[in-house]
Amino acid sequence: MPHSPDLLRHLVARTATELGPDAPTLCSPWTVRDLLAHLVVRETRPDTLPGIGLPLPPLQRHTERVQDEVAARPFAELVDQVRSGPPPWWPTRLPVLDRAVNVAELAIHHEDLARARPGWAPTDLPDPVPAQLWGTVRTAGRLLYRDAPCGVVVVAPGHGRAAVRRPPAGRGSVVLTGAPLELLLHAFGRDQVARVEAAGEDRDVQALSSHRRGA
Repeated sequence: MPHSPDLLRHLVARTATELGPDAPTLCSPWTVRDLLAHLVVRETRPDTLPGIGLPLPPLQRHTERVQDEVAARPFAELVDQVRSGPPPWWPTRLPVLDRAVNVAELAIHHEDLARARPGWAPTDLPDPVPAQLWGTVRTAGRLLYRDAPCGVVVVAPGHGRAAVRRPPAGRGSVVLTGAPLELLLHAFGRDQVARVEAAGEDRDVQALSSHRRGA
């Protein structure tokens, strides 16, 4: 079976090359170059990881400085580093860790590239990526929707159905239906590009659309 993160790394590299270093992304103000630098830094510089995961300004400033230095490298070098993955000593060289940590990350950031351009179309992801993303939606969704103002049920035709947030007292549930990738994008706050159908009471649907989440 193909190794999913490697499939996605090649997809990110190909799309980045097509767009060029200065094209916008959904992670504004990051350009394509900046987003690739982020992917390189998170798999090569352990000193930057606290600044990625923790909202502490000194740590974030250090991470930003390192990322800016990496972004200044030749664009072709950044593309090659993303395509080849982390160095041999990095923990995610272990396939099981790579799948757990990077499938969703790479899929989301690919769409941050692809869906920032005019006329974008949904990405046709290769197997077994969709099934793995569905697993992430079911597990990470419980965390990402934990403060949602209503219940949340996710449905991916051909994959399954899961309740990821029980409705608070006096509220109903919103049923989100879409492909695993689309549900993942919605869960991580990319509502503006996630092709997801939301069904439920109007007030619950509107409340969920105003709910901030993700990264």
